[in-house]
Amino acid sequence: MRHESARLDNDCPQLDPRQPTQANLRRVVSTAYYAVFHSLAHTAADLLIGRKSSAAWHQVHRALEHGNAKSACQNKQSMQRFPHEIQEFADTFVVLQGVRHQADYAYGVTYERQDTVAAIDRAEDAINQFEAAHHEQRLGFIAHVLFKRRSL
Repeated sequence: MRHESARLDNDCPQLDPRQPTQANLRRVVSTAYYAVFHSLAHTAADLLIGRKSSAAWHQVHRALEHGNAKSACQNKQSMQRFPHEIQEFADTFVVLQGVRHQADYAYGVTYERQDTVAAIDRAEDAINQFEAAHHEQRLGFIAHVLFKRRSL
């Protein structure tokens, strides 16, 4: 099952099939990353709080931080304990965050339509793989990206 927040086709601006502008292409690349980010935040709130639209659910949803999540996803030692689906999701999170930064801030870089299609495809694949992972593994990953690790 896919969350509405992860639905790229509803969130992406319409591209002119003849000649999308660089602004259109950059926006689509950025949106691909945010689909992955919000899918993770939404799943965290659902798994930790439940499918309620409560203040607690919103607090968990908003607790996910871009930089902390990226650092957790890049921690190869910790990521080894997760299955392939979650490792792929984490890799995609990191890659698309970098691509989003480039799309948003590196104005000397130009994009082609195939760049946006690749970003969308990668985001959708990662979200689908993450949602297919076992509940306990997703929950463990959520704890990994949300909470600071303390030694035992």
